[in-house]
Amino acid sequence: MITLRPVEATDLDEFFSHQLDPSANHMAAFGAKNPSDRGVFDHHWQDILNDSRITVRTILSDGEVVGSILAYRDDETPEISYWIDRSRWGQGITTAAVGQFLDEVTQRPIRARAVADNVNSIRILERWGFRQVGETQGFAPARGAVVRELILELP
Repeated sequence: MITLRPVEATDLDEFFSHQLDPSANHMAAFGAKNPSDRGVFDHHWQDILNDSRITVRTILSDGEVVGSILAYRDDETPEISYWIDRSRWGQGITTAAVGQFLDEVTQRPIRARAVADNVNSIRILERWGFRQVGETQGFAPARGAVVRELILELP
């Protein structure tokens, strides 16, 4: 059973361990410059948790912390982002979590971004009605290269 709840301080240890996975970093592409720097991680998460404009939830699978999902604002349009423990990929957890989160965060349009080769994430978003509305290029620290990133929107 997939559930979402507010982030608790103890969840951060799990989130940090998820961030250490090289394959997950490669797929996310725009993660931390140095994923093993706990001080930077903690500072980043304190900024997230202290920002009232950000809605953030812990994703649980059968009571176990497996990831996080959040909505933030770069401009007037909120944007969602998520990170799931790589050992749990392919189990439908992300799909379910995105659906539940979209029930809670109801402002539309809402956007998401995915590196163009992250087909699974793109499919999950498309399943919930997101469609590509643009693309951009940016330097991805986890890949050490400029990558193409798709901008998707749920109207």
